[in-house]
Amino acid sequence: MVEIIFEAHGTTLDNEAHLASGHNDVALSALGEKQSREMGERYINENFDAIFCSDLQRSYKSAEIAFGTKFPIIKDARLRECDYGDFTKNPSEVVGKEKPKRIDVPFANGESYKQTTERMRLFLLDLLKNYNGKRVMIIGHRATQYALENLINKVPLEQVIPAPWKWQPGWKYELVGPV
Repeated sequence: MVEIIFEAHGTTLDNEAHLASGHNDVALSALGEKQSREMGERYINENFDAIFCSDLQRSYKSAEIAFGTKFPIIKDARLRECDYGDFTKNPSEVVGKEKPKRIDVPFANGESYKQTTERMRLFLLDLLKNYNGKRVMIIGHRATQYALENLINKVPLEQVIPAPWKWQPGWKYELVGPV
C-alpha cells in the first residue's frame, strides 16, 4: 500500500487571467508562491518518502517552494495536465464546457481524459512497485486528480470531470493494488 497525499499546484498567471493552460508551461503568480509556502507550513511536521510533480513549472516550483530540499522532488511528465491542444490558452470557461466531451475524444491536436488517465495508471503501477509501504505526495493538476479519483476511488470519469472542483488542503488516497 502506498499512502498518497495529493495537492494542487499553486495559482498561476493563467489561472488569474482565467485561461486554461494545459501543457503551456506557465509560471506561478505571487499568490501561487504564497500558497506554496503555506503548503510547506501545513506539512512542517510530516514526512514523505518523495514528492512527485509534473515537469511543468507550476507543479515542480510549488514543490520546491514548499519543501526546498527536505524531501526528494521527482519530476514525471506522466503527471502533466491534459493537453488541450488547440484549446490551450482559451478562456477557462470555454475549456471547462468542453471537458466532458473530451473523455474519449481528444481535444484537437491534444489528448483525451482517457489518455491522461492511462498516463496516471502507468505512473501508479510504478509507484506501487517502487514505493510500496511508503508515503508520498503528488503535486499536480486537475487531470492528475481526475485520474486518482477514477483509478483509486473507482469514480467514473463521466462523474469526476463535470463535478464542481473545490480546492482543499490535501486529498488522501491509498493505493493498495494494481489499477
